[in-house]
Amino acid sequence: MPIWKKPVSVEILTTLSAGTAIEHLGIEFLEVGDDFLRGRVPVDRRTRQPYGLLHGGVSVVLAETLGSCGAAYAVPEDWRAVGLDINANHLRGVTGGWVTGTARPVHMGRSTHVWQIDMADEAGMPTCVSRITMAILAPR
Repeated sequence: MPIWKKPVSVEILTTLSAGTAIEHLGIEFLEVGDDFLRGRVPVDRRTRQPYGLLHGGVSVVLAETLGSCGAAYAVPEDWRAVGLDINANHLRGVTGGWVTGTARPVHMGRSTHVWQIDMADEAGMPTCVSRITMAILAPR
C-alpha cells in the first residue's frame, strides 16, 4: 500500500529541483515506489573532495534530498516536513561513477518522521548509511 498522501513522481521531483543545489550537483531522481524514493549522484568534478573521493557532504545532500522529499510527500496536503537532524556513516570511498540512494521510512508519526537512506556504488557495495529526522508541521 503506498504511503504517499500527495501526488509524487520522478517528473514532479525533477521539476521541483530545477535551479537548486540538487540540480547543480547532478542529483537525479530515479524511482518512486510504494514506500521508497530512489535517486543518484554522479561522482565527478562537482562532487569530489581534494583526494578524489565523493565528498561526504555530498552523500549527506543526497540523503537529505531523498529523506526530505519522502517525508514531504507522505504527509497530507498543506502539511510540511522540515529537517530536525541528520547523520551519516561513511562506509566506503567512491572515486567515479554513480552513488545511488534509497530512502525508506523507519517511523512515520504524527509529529516526526525518521527516514533511513542507504547508499551504494555501481557495484552495489554500501558507501554510506544515513538517517534523517523530520518535524511534521500542521497547517497554520
